[in-house]
Amino acid sequence: MYERGDGASGAGDLLAYRDRFPILGETTYLINHSLGAMPAAAAHRVAEYARVWAERGIRAWGEGWWTMPLTVGDQIGRIVGAPAGSMTMHQNVTIAEAVVLSCFRLEAPRNRIVYEAGNFPSVRYLYQAHADRGAEIVVCPDEEAVVEAIDERTLLVPISHVLFKTGEIQRIGPIVSRAREVGAHVVLDAYQSAGVAPVDVTELGVDFAVGGSVKWLCGGPGAAWLYVRPDLIAELEPTLVGWQAHARPFAFEPELEYAEGAARFLTGTPNVPALYAATAGYDVIEEVGVDRIRRRSLEQTDLLARLLERAGFEVGSPSDPERRGGTVTAVTPEFEAVHAELAERSILCDHRPEVGLRLGPHFFNTNEELEFAVEQIVDIVESGAYERHLGAVALH
Repeated sequence: MYERGDGASGAGDLLAYRDRFPILGETTYLINHSLGAMPAAAAHRVAEYARVWAERGIRAWGEGWWTMPLTVGDQIGRIVGAPAGSMTMHQNVTIAEAVVLSCFRLEAPRNRIVYEAGNFPSVRYLYQAHADRGAEIVVCPDEEAVVEAIDERTLLVPISHVLFKTGEIQRIGPIVSRAREVGAHVVLDAYQSAGVAPVDVTELGVDFAVGGSVKWLCGGPGAAWLYVRPDLIAELEPTLVGWQAHARPFAFEPELEYAEGAARFLTGTPNVPALYAATAGYDVIEEVGVDRIRRRSLEQTDLLARLLERAGFEVGSPSDPERRGGTVTAVTPEFEAVHAELAERSILCDHRPEVGLRLGPHFFNTNEELEFAVEQIVDIVESGAYERHLGAVALH
């Protein structure tokens, strides 16, 4: 059972954060890889946004709203190892990667985009949509094949730090090294790692990095981030651009002149309420510390994997802790229906094709919760309780 004293991760101390996340009092919340639990402070931040709008009106733009995509970006930068002035906030990762893509001409001989099959579909769709616009798309089965496919024709290498289906951490170093050799640019998607596993974009040497707040950062939807390597900022001119990227946006000049610094990668009016809400999650992650969260996550995922294997389920997540992100996957009979029954029992997780159930505990989860979840999965399978959901699952 769960030890409440301090362990290697200081797990006992982390329990003190549980009361900051209201949903933990109502559910067994193991879906932080999909939508991180909301900090109670997020409600206060959104209320603060409403108060400022009500009381300050138009003056709020000059009192912080306008610069939030940069100031909030700098806070994310502290979490992912990016220097101040290299981050901007966007609505989602697809838009952030589209801004990157818009900085380049898709013309031979350097028009090849190389990525791994395990990339998140939304990102894949973006690049696929440019296949008829000059891009040569090369999809590789794994990270080793990505390295082999990168050559002098390669322009961009969009890769995932952690694969969304399996929770596997990718070896980024060899990809970055090969890309540098031939002059290609690496775009790192750290959505499934930021907030649960150490990410240092400067140390990794990537040219661009993207991520969002929906998952381990507990920041909610509508707030994604884009990192651009500082020495590249001045030389790039994105064509997906808006008035926030102008050198003098409130002069309303008819011709584009790019802003200095990372602001040139902004687009239109920012999503202010989402940025208010997101900072509540970032504050907690900064306070706890990603290294501490990672130690606890390794304990949690190891325990989950052992419990699931002991129960006879096939675990698809890496057994090597160096390659294991924050998610554990397990195949059960009719896992879609098992998932539906778990939800009725207020055990929240999700599932994906081919990999089965996905369980994503965070630093505020207890060992008892993990044990309880596996016990319920066993009961659902052995009792056949999942069978009553089979018809409904088939309809979807």
